[in-house]
Amino acid sequence: MNKWNPQAYGRFEAERNRPSLDLLARIPQGPRRRVVDLGCGAGLSTLALAERYPDCDLLGLDSSAEMLAAGRERLPGVRFLEGDAASWKGSADLVFANALFQWVPDHIAVMARLVENLEPGGCLAAQMPDNDAEPTHVLMREIGAAPPFSAKLATVGAAREKIGALGDYDAALSPFCDHVDIWRTVYLHRLESPEAIVAWVEGAGLRPYLAPLSPKERETYLSRYLDAVTSAYPRQAWGGVLLPFPRLFVVVRRAAAPNTHG
Repeated sequence: MNKWNPQAYGRFEAERNRPSLDLLARIPQGPRRRVVDLGCGAGLSTLALAERYPDCDLLGLDSSAEMLAAGRERLPGVRFLEGDAASWKGSADLVFANALFQWVPDHIAVMARLVENLEPGGCLAAQMPDNDAEPTHVLMREIGAAPPFSAKLATVGAAREKIGALGDYDAALSPFCDHVDIWRTVYLHRLESPEAIVAWVEGAGLRPYLAPLSPKERETYLSRYLDAVTSAYPRQAWGGVLLPFPRLFVVVRRAAAPNTHG
């Protein structure tokens, strides 16, 4: 089964948490009585939300029972529910979604529905990895499309949602909003080795490629992937490697009335 592994995902917890904190810092001031953390994972972003909005009604929602168990251990006083973030419906003053929408089909339409259902003055804050064109992800698709993996993996790459252009999000969300803040950032992570890059990606992006494989096939795939990553990310003079990681951010605030000015 294609289960999330909290330990594998959490190995680079500090690096994964930085975009979440950067996203949180750009949310406009305002009352946040009901906050929903969509795709909350192991609760790291939920913890940051609880610290910023200590008096809110906070809900963490995720489809992974394993990640939710880690979240409940981290924050025993917070309500966590298992469910599909893409189909969640409800009223909120803040919907927070860190590294979620790249897994959601037709995610821009889902984001527009979430914004339309926000309370007036409520915010949607979302961050998405925008690294589909980076060597890490190009290589995983190329290896998966070649023998002996192609029969099982040739179409796996299509499962991840394509990230849109900046203007796509503005066009879809601005009609509902009086505050629109959209930006793209490239983080540069200094890692100790090519093996560390593989371990990073194995915790998230590689999961759909590894899940259908047998243990022996998985070993062969990872060996080929490591060789390709080692060529694509050469060691630096200080001994480690550099991993550029583009991410797209969206923070919008629901207007009291529809924005007829676009």
